[in-house]
Amino acid sequence: MADPVAEATAATAKLVLDEETGEMVSKNELKKRTNKRTKKAATEAAKKARQEEAAKAGPAAPKPKPKAKADDTPAIDPNAMFKQGFLDDVFKERPVKPVVTRFPPEPNGFLHIGHAKAIAVNFGFARHHGGVCYLRYDDTNPEKEEEKYFTAIEEMVRWLGFSPYKITYSSDNFQKLYDMAEKLVGLEKAYVCHCGDTEIKAQRGGEGGKEPRFRCEHAERSVEENLQKFRDMRDGKYRPREAFLRMKMDITDGNPQMWDLAAYRVKDEEHHRTGADWKIYPTYDFTHCLCDSFENITHSLCTTEFVQSRVSYEWLNSSLGVYEPMQREYGRLSIQGTLLSKRKIMKMVEEGIVRAWDDPRLYTLIAVKRRGIPPGAILSFVNELGVTTSPTLIQAKRFEQSIRKYLEMSVPRLMMVLDPLPVVIEGAEELELEIPFSPKQPKFGSHKLKFAPTVFIDQSDFREVDSKDYFRLAPNKTVGLLQVPYPIKATSFTKDEATGKITEVRAVFDKDTKKPKTYIQWVPEGSKKVEARVHSALFKSDRPEDVEGGFMNDINPHSEVIHPDAMIESGFDEVRRRAPWPEAAGESELGKGGPESVRFQAMRVAYFAMDSDSTDDRVVLNRIVSLKEDAGKN
Repeated sequence: MADPVAEATAATAKLVLDEETGEMVSKNELKKRTNKRTKKAATEAAKKARQEEAAKAGPAAPKPKPKAKADDTPAIDPNAMFKQGFLDDVFKERPVKPVVTRFPPEPNGFLHIGHAKAIAVNFGFARHHGGVCYLRYDDTNPEKEEEKYFTAIEEMVRWLGFSPYKITYSSDNFQKLYDMAEKLVGLEKAYVCHCGDTEIKAQRGGEGGKEPRFRCEHAERSVEENLQKFRDMRDGKYRPREAFLRMKMDITDGNPQMWDLAAYRVKDEEHHRTGADWKIYPTYDFTHCLCDSFENITHSLCTTEFVQSRVSYEWLNSSLGVYEPMQREYGRLSIQGTLLSKRKIMKMVEEGIVRAWDDPRLYTLIAVKRRGIPPGAILSFVNELGVTTSPTLIQAKRFEQSIRKYLEMSVPRLMMVLDPLPVVIEGAEELELEIPFSPKQPKFGSHKLKFAPTVFIDQSDFREVDSKDYFRLAPNKTVGLLQVPYPIKATSFTKDEATGKITEVRAVFDKDTKKPKTYIQWVPEGSKKVEARVHSALFKSDRPEDVEGGFMNDINPHSEVIHPDAMIESGFDEVRRRAPWPEAAGESELGKGGPESVRFQAMRVAYFAMDSDSTDDRVVLNRIVSLKEDAGKN
C-alpha cells in the first residue's frame, strides 16, 4: 500500500531552491521558470538593441509620456492568480456560472499560514468569477471539536477580507448523509465490517502492499443483513471499533483510495451541535464529496494531498447518482523554520516556550495577526507566488520581504528609541516641528512635535571611543537629528563606572556643518514610555523537526528580546487614533481594527504594531519585520 504521507515527504525532499524568489520548488518547475526567464532576458536584450538602432537613426516624433504610477500602485494585479496558470485552467475546464466554492476547515484547531492560501484561493476564485463561497465546518469528529475553534476560524476568514455566502456545517446533513449510506447499502456498494486493524492491513496487501489484496467475508452479506447491522450501529448496539460501514469499491485498483474505505464509524461522544442524537458519524471520505454535492459546489479546490482522493470522491457521487462537483488540487503553502503541528505547538505552550497559540513567533493565523502583519500583505504575498500544482516551501525571509514591501508604502513613520540615552543640548531652545507621517505618502498628513533641549537617542547611536568607520555620535563628532534644523556635536559624557554604561551625553548645535554624514532618530524629553518586543525566528534551523533530540532542542533562546523602557514620540497618539493603518482587507470592512492595526515604521529600527497586552496606560509593541538595511551599516 502506498503511503501518502511518505510520498508527500519524498516529494518535499526533492524540492530545489529558486534563488530568484526564495521558493522551494520541483526541478521541473525550476526548469520551466529558468526557461521563461531566459526568454524574457532575450526579449529585453532585443528591445534594447532596437532602441540603440533607433537612437542611431536620429530623433523620432515625441511620444506622449505615460502617466506616472502612483506610489501606492501595486506592481502585481491583485487578481493575477485567477487570470493565469492553474486557476485559470481550472475555470476553463468547467466554465460554469455562477461559480460556487467552499472553504471546509475542521474545527479542531487554529488555522495556520497555509490556510491563508486556501482561503484566498477558494473565496477569491469565487469572487473573481462573480460567484459565492461557503464557509463549511467539517464537524464529523466530536472528540476534538471545540467552540473556540469555530469562532476563531470565522474571525480569520473575515479578517482576511472575505464574507461567507453561508456558514454551514457537515452536521447539518447528518440525516441526509445517513440516508445516502442506506442507499449505498441498497445498491450493494457498502457493507458492515467487523475487522480489526491487523486484518484490514492484510486485506490491503500486508507490509509494503506486496501481497495480493482481498475483501473480508463480511462483504458477502446480503443487502438486508447489512442494512440491519448498519441500523444496529446507528441504534448504539455496537461499541467503538466493533463495527464500521465500508464502501464496496475496487480492491484491485492501484489507488489505495479505492480499497473499500470506511464510510461510518461508531463514536461514543456527544456532538457539540446534535448532542447525543447520533452514535455513528460519517468519515471525511464519505462526507466531503456529498456535502459538496448538496451545496452545488462547482469547483471543489483542495491541496495536492487529496490528489489520490479524487477517484473516490468521483466514485461515490457517481455511484449514488447525485450532482457531481469537479475536484482539482493545488500545491499547499509552507514556510521553512516553522512548526504547524497542533501537538508540538501545545507542547511549547505548556512548557512556556511561547505565551499561547497567538504568540507572534508562531505561524498560526491568530499569531500572524497579533504580530501585526496586515491581512492585505498576506493576500498580496499569496497572489505574488501564484498557484500551481507544486508544493510551495518558502523561506521565512522571502515572506518577510513581501510584508516589508507592502508596509513601506502603507504605514506612517515615527521616531522611537529602544534603549534611551539622554542628550542635553546646551544653549538649545524649544522648537515646534511639523513632521510628515511619510515622505512618500503626502496623503498621510503630518503632526507637530516639540523639540526640547533634552532629547533621547538610542544607546547604540553613541560611542565613547570613535573610529573612522563609525558615523554616528561620539566625543567631538557631529551627527544629524532627523527633522532638526542643525546637527549636534557631542562635547562630553557621563558614565556609570560600576556598569560601564553611558548615562548622559552633553552636546551643542554644530551650525558650521551643513550636511552631516548620517542622521539618527530621537524623541524629546517627556515622550511616551512603551514596552517593545523584538521577535525573531523561534527556531535556529530551517527544519526543526530534523534536529537531533527533537524540535525542542532547536529553540532559539533569543527569539524574543524585550525593551521595557523604549520611548516613542507623541505622533503615536494620532497614529493610534487613526488606525487601522493601512485600511485593507478585513480590517476596513469591519470598520475597525484591533490593537494590531496600529502599525508604523519606527525609523531606523523596524516596523511595529501594538500588542493585545496593551492597555490605556501601558503600550506594548511587537516587531512585525525588520527594516531592510545593509548588515554593515554604521
